[in-house]
Amino acid sequence: MIARKILLFILISFCLCFEVVAQEFVYDNDVIQFSGVIVSSDSLNPVSFTNIMIKNTRQGTISDYYGYFSFVALKSDTVLFSAIGYKESYFVIPDTITKNRYSLIHVMNSDTIMLAPTIIYPWPTEEEFKQAFINLDIPDDDIEIARKNLDKTEMRERAMYYKMDGSMNYQNYINGVTSKLYYAGQTQPISILNPFAWAQFIKAWKEGKFKKKEQKMY
Repeated sequence: MIARKILLFILISFCLCFEVVAQEFVYDNDVIQFSGVIVSSDSLNPVSFTNIMIKNTRQGTISDYYGYFSFVALKSDTVLFSAIGYKESYFVIPDTITKNRYSLIHVMNSDTIMLAPTIIYPWPTEEEFKQAFINLDIPDDDIEIARKNLDKTEMRERAMYYKMDGSMNYQNYINGVTSKLYYAGQTQPISILNPFAWAQFIKAWKEGKFKKKEQKMY
C-alpha cells in the first residue's frame, strides 16, 4: 500500500514537471523582440513619444524622439498605439513568425481635436464689467473736436490774446513792403524826426488812445 502511494506520487510529479517543461518550451517559442518606427501618414515624419501598450496588459513602452521603439512581446499580441494629435490604432503581431524578432513601420493618421471656445475678459466679474462700461470715457471723434474748436465762446477767448489777426498782419507786411518801394533809391525819412508824426502822436495821447483797454468777457 505504501509502495503504491510512493509510485503514484512519483508519476504525478513526473507529469507536472513535463507539463512545466512543455509550457516553457511553448512560451520561449512565442517570445519575440518587437521593434519598429512610427511615422505620420501625411508627412512620414516620426511620431515622437508615442504610447505603445499590449492590449489588456500593463506591458509596453514609449517611442523615442525619432519614433523608434523596441520591447519584448508575444505572438498574436494586440499592440495599441496612441499619441496626442493622432488617432488611436493597433497592430496584431502575426502568429506565423518563424524568427524571434519582428519589426515594422507603423503609420498613424492625424486627428483634429476641436476645443470649445474660451472667452477671456479683463474683469473678474460681470458686475465690474458693467460698471467699467458705464463709466467708460470715450474720446472725441473728429467731428466733435471740430465742433469744440469752432465754438464761438472758445474762439472769442482765443481772439482776446491775439493783437492782430491774419488779415491785419498781412496788411501790415504789405504796407512795409510798399513803403520800401516808395523810397527806393533815396534815403527813407526817420519818423522820430517827422513833425507831422509828433503832432499825430500828441493828439492821440490827449484823446486817450494809448490807455489800456479793459478786456470784456462775452
